Amino acid sequence: MQKGEDIFKKIIAHAKEYGFIFQSSEIYDGLSAVYDYGQNGSALKNNIKDYWWKSMVQYHENIVGIDSAIFMHPTVWKASGHVDAFNDPLIDNKDSKKRYRADVLIEDHMAKLEDKINKEVEKAAKRFGETFDEKMFRETNPRVLANQEKIDNIRTRFVKALDNNDLKDVKALIEEQGIACPVSGSKNWTDVRQFNLMFSTQMGSLSEDANLIYLRPETAQGIFVNYLNVQKTGRMKIPFGIAQIGKAFRNEIVARQFIFRMREFEQMEMQYFVRPGDEKQWYEYWKEERIKWHKSLGIPDELFRFHDHDKLAHYANAAADIEFEFSFGFKELEGIHSRTDFDLGAHQKFSGKKLQYFDPETNESYVPYVVETSIGLDRMFLAILSHAYKEETLEDGSQRVVLNIPPMLAPVKAAILPLMKKDGLPEKARELMDKLKYDFMCRYEEKDAIGRRYRRQDAIGTPYCITIDHQTLEDNTVTIRERDTMQQERLHMDEVKQVVLERISYRRG
Repeated sequence: MQKGEDIFKKIIAHAKEYGFIFQSSEIYDGLSAVYDYGQNGSALKNNIKDYWWKSMVQYHENIVGIDSAIFMHPTVWKASGHVDAFNDPLIDNKDSKKRYRADVLIEDHMAKLEDKINKEVEKAAKRFGETFDEKMFRETNPRVLANQEKIDNIRTRFVKALDNNDLKDVKALIEEQGIACPVSGSKNWTDVRQFNLMFSTQMGSLSEDANLIYLRPETAQGIFVNYLNVQKTGRMKIPFGIAQIGKAFRNEIVARQFIFRMREFEQMEMQYFVRPGDEKQWYEYWKEERIKWHKSLGIPDELFRFHDHDKLAHYANAAADIEFEFSFGFKELEGIHSRTDFDLGAHQKFSGKKLQYFDPETNESYVPYVVETSIGLDRMFLAILSHAYKEETLEDGSQRVVLNIPPMLAPVKAAILPLMKKDGLPEKARELMDKLKYDFMCRYEEKDAIGRRYRRQDAIGTPYCITIDHQTLEDNTVTIRERDTMQQERLHMDEVKQVVLERISYRRG
């Protein structure tokens, strides 16, 4: 088993054991690709949402937030293109009976060729040392050039086939490249077919009167259909943004990798309305802003990268993903898209309502262009959990599992721990707990030896443990232990609140 797979399994097991994530309906053998967030998971998830919301809405004077309904008029999805074009090209392996997204198989194959190029570059860099000219090497080395030509040819053909919905050529490309099933190693493939990903249901008290409606596959359309309401009631001037956090639903045929790809998930999206012609500069601005947000969480820069789209969605004129290196490789975390005026233009056409903006600076009316930032909350949760999970061997030879979650996002900020369950220590600890619980999430715990309690708090990512001991009864001082370094310091009880608040502040992040 590969190391990455092994770590990923440990993260999944840890998430269940410590109340982060449970399989949905587990007592009924579960529901595939649907998960519930436990007591610590829901707290971490809410903290991520809060940090994103503050970063987008509270810290920007020209961005406001809304909360639109999950159910929308069915024509919304006709206008947006989801009824006709929201499909995944899927292919089955006849021997393993496993189903895959054909585009992902091809992209993974190109990534392997890219890895070969990078290995050649790394070897040459070691061989030539400081005199190594990477640009010249990439432009002249025969093996690098041959693999780059393969990648370029595959990409050109692949994008053309998807643009033309030529599923036969997509299958032919998979076969010609010798792409095998990752499970069986077999190259015995079915034809490629398109599957629409929207869940449908009916609205109406009587079945014969019912209308077919959809569970929203994205939150963006709720922003677009409310664009005019928000612009007028908020007296918003372009450029301005509308943000939203909400559930979305996709009937993923190939749901996998724990909470990375689910059928019910949550998105954090912001649509930024701009003057036509200004969209590219705002696209670049939001790319930079969003990567800064991710790096503000203390995760190393090398775990993030941009991936520019080769095949653009029908609504976009530029698109890039911020990818994070999970244990199963670099995968999309957030998308930044220049959506042009496609959405508002389509809704204007289908609804018959004018969705234009009168620009007092240019004295003209126009349908605004849009730059979108869209992040999967569940994927962000998984990225934070994946990076935070550490297995450490301590100086005394003992082991601990710790979650190095950024303190501002940690489910529990401080654990209040009386050293013993006697001598008035629990009463003193409760006194501190009652003071602190109004300012940040605390947990009181008195069962087991103090060392075991420290380990439990380490495992859920609690940044500070505050111990009340016999000295506390004498001088009102307590011990505060820091999770990552395990260092301890003595503080007066009256100082604890301010010290913890300063250390968990967003401003420190």
